[in-house]
Amino acid sequence: MVTLEDIKNSQAINTFILKGNEHLGAMGYTDHGRLHIALVSSLSRSILLQLGYNTRTADLAGIAGYMHDLGNVVNRNGHSQSGALMAMEILRGMKMNPEEIAVVAAAIGNHDEGSGQPVNPVAAALILADKSHVHRNRVRNHDVATFDIHDRVNYAVENSSLIIEAEKKLISMELSIDIEICPVMEYFEIFLSRMLMCRRAANYLGCEFALIINGAKLL
Repeated sequence: MVTLEDIKNSQAINTFILKGNEHLGAMGYTDHGRLHIALVSSLSRSILLQLGYNTRTADLAGIAGYMHDLGNVVNRNGHSQSGALMAMEILRGMKMNPEEIAVVAAAIGNHDEGSGQPVNPVAAALILADKSHVHRNRVRNHDVATFDIHDRVNYAVENSSLIIEAEKKLISMELSIDIEICPVMEYFEIFLSRMLMCRRAANYLGCEFALIINGAKLL
């Protein structure tokens, strides 16, 4: 059985993640490196455990979370699909069960808001974990004067958390935003499609989704 630790110890996977993040940095994108994938992996796994899914399904979510941005080593455009194909090849080489490979690949291939859908519990958890990681420590441009809207939105977020209330069947994303840096409406301009995707993912898991910014429920 391929474990999350096996994935974390893979030189190929870690190299592709490192180089893909370097490529995104060259284009001015926010950080998609080890901190991001470690957080998304851990949170994806935790979401399913908190909602009562079995340990192996949760582990597959952790694996998908760790591998979800592999495709950035090829190109940012279509990175979810290219990453899914890369993951299939790598996991086949590690002798993972084909049914489990299919679950992980589907999650990776469906995590991007451009074309993704919560097609299985692992995919739904990955969507929620990935889209909830918004924080100023992901901004690599240190010149505030040259921030574009994506930099401003991410830099304005001082705290972010995803709260799972299984008994209430509620998943809440809570953000604290410095409105001097980014008005709330500007956040929506950039992230509305992501928040709607999170709502679909929460619904797939049998939960409602709430977005709370600076204490106010907005979705």
